[in-house]
Amino acid sequence: MSAWHRFAAFALLTLISLFPVVHAAELRYGLKPVEIAPGVWVVEGRTENFSRINGGNIVNTAFVITSVGVVVIDTGPSRQYGEELRAAIAEHTDQPVTHVLLTHHHPDHVFGNQAFDPSTLYALPATREQLASDGEAFSDNMYRMIGDWMRGTEIVLPTREAVPGELVVGDHRFQLMAFTGHTGADLVVFDETSKTLFASDMVFYNRALTTPQTPGLKVWAAELEQLEALDFDRLVPGHGPVVHDGVAFAQMKDYITWLDSMMTESARQGLTLSEVMDQPVPPRFDTVAESRYELIRTATHLYSDYEKASLGALAR
Repeated sequence: MSAWHRFAAFALLTLISLFPVVHAAELRYGLKPVEIAPGVWVVEGRTENFSRINGGNIVNTAFVITSVGVVVIDTGPSRQYGEELRAAIAEHTDQPVTHVLLTHHHPDHVFGNQAFDPSTLYALPATREQLASDGEAFSDNMYRMIGDWMRGTEIVLPTREAVPGELVVGDHRFQLMAFTGHTGADLVVFDETSKTLFASDMVFYNRALTTPQTPGLKVWAAELEQLEALDFDRLVPGHGPVVHDGVAFAQMKDYITWLDSMMTESARQGLTLSEVMDQPVPPRFDTVAESRYELIRTATHLYSDYEKASLGALAR
């Protein structure tokens, strides 16, 4: 072998050996928590769909530093995210994580569980059941959508029950509330001490809502009225920016009302599913990310119910 060939072979082997290191270095979320109230931190995700570019970082997670420990709200879409979130918490406090409140079973909210002590994982009983039932299918889908970001991620079920009512952790008093609008089992966390409402996916802002497990848009809308009545100073939606007034509720209610009325009228006219998917999204929702994509999904999930209701009305 000539000197040139030996050099080329050496260079190629060097590149091959370096590639995993470079590739691994790319798989960093670079989480940057923002303090929105004293001791209350939010990590804001993108208002996008899952992709290999964003690694599933499309969710808002949060943590509250109390006088005796840290309360975490959701753990993100992968083991990598969960580990980065835990490290980010450690940069701001040496307090232990005592409670990890999992708001519902969707993968972007709970697949970072591995990074935390299982004894700290709290969820509604129905959420645990849903994750046990759907978790592996969600995981398969996440591996397809975000690829290597999911390396090492496994389903970890919560071990503790989140009981609706008051939860006192050190100098912070929380209200845990159970709703159903998004998945049938949706935990909302209200930090009464800082007046911060962690609405999770009961509220989307500037991002179209997802509907695979909703019990119905009217149910969701009615529960939004209950949430809006709370005396909060800031609202952390499941997706979208933090707000300090009712603008997110106004957008959500307007969007749900449009979806419900559009599908009701479409069913009355006898439109097909494909025709419903092609319905125009009103210009006032131009700032709502993924609205066309989610309209297609919502029609797939829900339109048959509207057709049945329309046929039932005709039969009466």
